Amino acid sequence: MAEFYHSVTLNQDMCVGCTNCIKRCPTEAIRIRNGKASISPERCIDCGECIRICPHHAKRARYTSMDRLSDFEYTIALPAPSLYGQFNNLDDIDYVLNGLKQLGFDEVFEVSRAAELVSEATRKMMVTGQVKKPAISSACPAVVRLIRVRFPDLCDHVLPLKSPMETAATIARQEAMEKTGLPSEKIGVFFLTPCPAKVTEIKMPLGMECSNVDGAIAISEIFPMLSHKMDHLEVVEPMANSGVIGVGWATSGGEAAALLNDKYLAADGIENVIRVLEEIEDERIGELEFIELNACSGGCVGGVLCVENGYVAKARIQRLRRYLPVSQNHLKGGPVPEVMKWQEALEFSDALTLSPDLKEAMRMMITIDNIEEELPGLDCGACGAPTCRAFAEDVVKNGCATTECVFVYRKRLIELADTLDRTARAGEQPGEREPKKEGT
Repeated sequence: MAEFYHSVTLNQDMCVGCTNCIKRCPTEAIRIRNGKASISPERCIDCGECIRICPHHAKRARYTSMDRLSDFEYTIALPAPSLYGQFNNLDDIDYVLNGLKQLGFDEVFEVSRAAELVSEATRKMMVTGQVKKPAISSACPAVVRLIRVRFPDLCDHVLPLKSPMETAATIARQEAMEKTGLPSEKIGVFFLTPCPAKVTEIKMPLGMECSNVDGAIAISEIFPMLSHKMDHLEVVEPMANSGVIGVGWATSGGEAAALLNDKYLAADGIENVIRVLEEIEDERIGELEFIELNACSGGCVGGVLCVENGYVAKARIQRLRRYLPVSQNHLKGGPVPEVMKWQEALEFSDALTLSPDLKEAMRMMITIDNIEEELPGLDCGACGAPTCRAFAEDVVKNGCATTECVFVYRKRLIELADTLDRTARAGEQPGEREPKKEGT
């Protein structure tokens, strides 16, 4: 069986089997069995929806601790542009960047700088027809994994470009090696992440053999320490080197707007993303050249590892952009550098495949259809599966009993009781019953 790394983890001791998570998981990766949730590793895309929805905090995200900085001689922070939206009344990005250096990082490289390069690379690839239209952004790793699990026919629509995080890490590491003379293994590159999907992208990247990032530190962990350092800055060194286009990537629509093309669509929130992907798959969306999709509502500012309300953070980013130039980073002339492209094509996952044998898969599908007809179609989740269809699949694939559905169980009990009653009546001899008393 293939090995999977997932940032999203489950603490079964805190789980009460409430079924909230199974209804929100976009890939139906969660089941409730024996009163506890379980997560299917081959289906999970680490979107973090279960973390967001769990009222008992049984789901959490794994991420890198600040203590990891001591493992390297030279450390670089890669702040996601969504970090800037966490601070109230911030009008100068330099405060954040200087605060990160005060925390112990030797260098800071803005991911928004790389975002401007990725935007320009996207424009070049769109113009030269190097991607199938409508092109789907590859920036959100949860969306990319969702496509390879649920929408395999759309894999060739995904833009084969590395994310701004990876591009930033590649440039920052190379510059640090030239500046310090240190080998790559002694330089630690850490991304400040708003979501668990980025942690998984670093550990198990798609489109490349390995990531250039050594760890991902949650914004929620670094925020209190960073705020304290920012409040006590004595000197603010000018460090910011990105503009409206790069910082705009923090919110939904920012990446698409940077293409300078009005034939685009931007959707955020996992349910809206799924709806858009279904319409693309059914060819109901036409005349669009680019699709920007963010699993989190509002964009990256809505990630579960942020501290501020996503829409408040989005408003702050919009205000901050007023003080910035349009763009400060550009590619050299010529084609898109190979270092910015994926090394491997995106391949679909067989997580939802019933069987590798087509005949067996068809037989299983017919059986699932027959079982589903017996179910009430309420999608109540009482069986531990998100839908009646999913439960029918569990019966066929995992050997669950149909009586785990309370409605089927009740129906079977009633049928059994009727059968026993009829049997008892049929076995009675004439005159065995007591005569009814008068007045009864």
